[in-house]
Amino acid sequence: MADLKPRILIVDDDEKITSLLRRILLYEGYEVLIAGDGYTALALATNQPDLIILDLMLPDLDGIEVCKRIRQQSDVPILMLTARDETADRVLGLDSGADDYLVKPFALEELLARIRALLRRHRASEKEILRYADLTLNTATREAQRGNRVFQLTAKEYELLELFLRHPRQVLTREELMTKIWGYDYSGESNVLDVYIGYLRSKLEAGGEPRLIHTVRGVGYVLK
Repeated sequence: MADLKPRILIVDDDEKITSLLRRILLYEGYEVLIAGDGYTALALATNQPDLIILDLMLPDLDGIEVCKRIRQQSDVPILMLTARDETADRVLGLDSGADDYLVKPFALEELLARIRALLRRHRASEKEILRYADLTLNTATREAQRGNRVFQLTAKEYELLELFLRHPRQVLTREELMTKIWGYDYSGESNVLDVYIGYLRSKLEAGGEPRLIHTVRGVGYVLK
């Protein structure tokens, strides 16, 4: 299974913001495209990004018009950014086709969480079936199956299993798993990852099937 990096298009004429977001998103493992105006954004949108971060205020076409034009061609998730916190502005942005709305200034942790949520929802809407060995996961119904045995997952169990299935045979460190599933701002129990891996293994192996999620001591876990 190919490990394709999600591609994010950032549309904002503030170079400080685009530079910061580019650096953060590259660190998070995303591929990044930058547009400083509406017409450039429309051109780059033809490169099939997986998500667009779109500022409302742009020097030529505003974000509302850019969003409307993109929506005529694509259902790509759009997260709109704005300095305006008026209800009417949020409604206008959402009605133009945006999927979510974030007011500046914003916490980077919240932005990353919203990006993850939008990408998950979009993947689910595509009804993708992820497979490895005798394990399958339906991203639309969130239903898992091991051989002929079907079982349900909690939200965090699903997110963990989906992450493993998108990176088979790749060792995922504890830090990567905690960041992607619980986020930077998680301050709960330090053993929460081990607990959820245990839950997931119990469901994956409930029929006596061989183990698929293996511990790599001192590093993390791997699906193999």
